[in-house]
Amino acid sequence: MLSNLISIHLFVPEIALTMGIILLLVWDLAFALKRVAAGAIALSALLCAALVTLVTSSGGGQDMFGGLIVRDGFADFFKVFFHLVTGLIVLVSLRAKDTIDHTDGRDRDASEFFALLLTLDLGMSLMAASNDLLMAYLSLEMVSLISYVIVGFRRRNAASSEAALKYIIFGGVASGVMLFGLSLLYGMTGATEFASVRAALTTAGQGALAVSVLAVVLILAGFGYKVAAVPFHMWCPDVYEGAPTPVTAFLSVGPKAAGFALLLRFFAVGGGVLPDEGQLLGAPWGLLLGVMAAATMTLGNLAAILQQNVKRLLAYSSIAHAGYLLMALCVFSRESQQAVLFYLVAYLFMNLGAFVVVIGLSEAGLGESISSYRGLGVRAPLVAAIMALFLFSLTGIPPLAGFIGKFYLFAAVLKKGGAFYVILAIIGVLNSAISLYYYARILKEMFFNAAEEKSLVLVPGLHRGVALVLAVPTILLGVYWSPLVDLIGRVF
Repeated sequence: MLSNLISIHLFVPEIALTMGIILLLVWDLAFALKRVAAGAIALSALLCAALVTLVTSSGGGQDMFGGLIVRDGFADFFKVFFHLVTGLIVLVSLRAKDTIDHTDGRDRDASEFFALLLTLDLGMSLMAASNDLLMAYLSLEMVSLISYVIVGFRRRNAASSEAALKYIIFGGVASGVMLFGLSLLYGMTGATEFASVRAALTTAGQGALAVSVLAVVLILAGFGYKVAAVPFHMWCPDVYEGAPTPVTAFLSVGPKAAGFALLLRFFAVGGGVLPDEGQLLGAPWGLLLGVMAAATMTLGNLAAILQQNVKRLLAYSSIAHAGYLLMALCVFSRESQQAVLFYLVAYLFMNLGAFVVVIGLSEAGLGESISSYRGLGVRAPLVAAIMALFLFSLTGIPPLAGFIGKFYLFAAVLKKGGAFYVILAIIGVLNSAISLYYYARILKEMFFNAAEEKSLVLVPGLHRGVALVLAVPTILLGVYWSPLVDLIGRVF
C-alpha cells in the first residue's frame, strides 16, 4: 500500500486533467477564450492524460493513497475509455449551438463547458479506480453533481432547467439511500476498504449478515441509478430529452460506463466486496441482478416503441442496453466481466455515433422528432446510411460490433448453465428482436417515406467526419474483434 507522496507518480494522468481544468478557467478569465482555443486546450489535456496512462500502465494492481484508489489494468482501461468519450464530446460540441452558442461569434461558456467535461472525466476515472467505500461514494457524487450542472447548462432554456431539476431530485434520493447502505456496511464491518469489508463479512454472525445484505441492496440502488437500471431509471428519459444533445450523448456512454466500472469493482474485480460468484452473505446476488436485468431490458425496449422523439427513444434504448450488461454481470465469472468491457467499447462507438448524427441533423435545422427524419435517405444519403449502420449495430445485426458484443454477453450467461440463466438469455434475445422494431421506425422514415421538402440537408462537415470515424470501428469490431478481446483479457 503506497503512501500519499509515493502515490503521486502514479496519479499523473489525473493531475494532467486537473491542470487542463485550471488552465481552461484561468486562461478564459484572462483572455476570454474562443471555443476553438478552449476545445484545443481540453483535447490536449485529454490526449496528454491518455498517453500518460498508457505509458505508465504496469498492469499489476497498486494500492494508492492508503488504499483509497488502485492503479491496475482495469482502472487504466476505463481511464482511456473515458478520455476517448470526453474527447469525442468536446469535438462535436465545437459545433453544437444548443450547448455552446456560436451563432453570434461570441462563443459563450465554451471554457466553462469544457472544464466541466474534464472534471466529469476526472470523477469517472476515480470511480473506476475506487477501492474504498468512501472513495466510491465521493467519486460517484463528483460525477453526479457535475452532471446536474451540464444537464442544465442552457440556463435560459426551460426544458434544460426542468431536466436538471428532475435529475437532482432523483439523484439526491438515490445518493441518500446509497449513503445509508454504506453507513450500515461500515457499522457492521468497521472497515471501508473493499477487501477489508469482504474479510469482515466472511466472519460475521448471522444477525450481522442480515443487516449487511440490506446494506448491499441499498448500495445497489445508488449503482442502479447511475446506470439507469429499473427501477431506478425514472430520471433517464426526461433528462436525456431536456439536456443539450452533446450532454445527452455523453451521459448515455460516459457515466453509464463509470457506473458499471464501479459496480464491477464493488462486486467482483480484484478485492471486491462480493466474490465467490456472488454467493457471499448467503444471498443469491446473481438472481437479484438477473431479475433486475430482465426488467431493465424489457421495460426499456417496450417503452421505446411508443416514443416519437429521437432523443427520448435513444434514452429508453440506453436503459435496455444497461439491462443487457446487467444480464452478463449477474454471472460473476471472468468471461462475463470481459464481455461487459467488450460490449461497453462497442456501445461507445455505435451509440455515440447515433447521437453524433442527431447533433449534426439538429445543426442542419431538423427537429428531434422521428418524423423530421422523413426522406433523409434522399436529402442526406451519406448521413442516413451511417445512421442506419449504427442502428443496425445497436440492434445486434451481424456483421457489426453490436452483434459480437451481444454474442459474448449471451455466451457468458449460457456458459453459466441452469434454467434461470438460459431463460435470462432467451429474454435478452427476444428483447433484441423487439428493439429492431423501434429502430426500424427511424429507418422507415429515412428511406421509405418521402419528405415534402426536397432540398438537401447540409450536415456540418465536423459531424459527418466524426460519424464516419465512429462507423469504422463499428464495422471493424464486427469482423475482426480478437485484438480487443486479447487486450481485455490482459486487464483481468
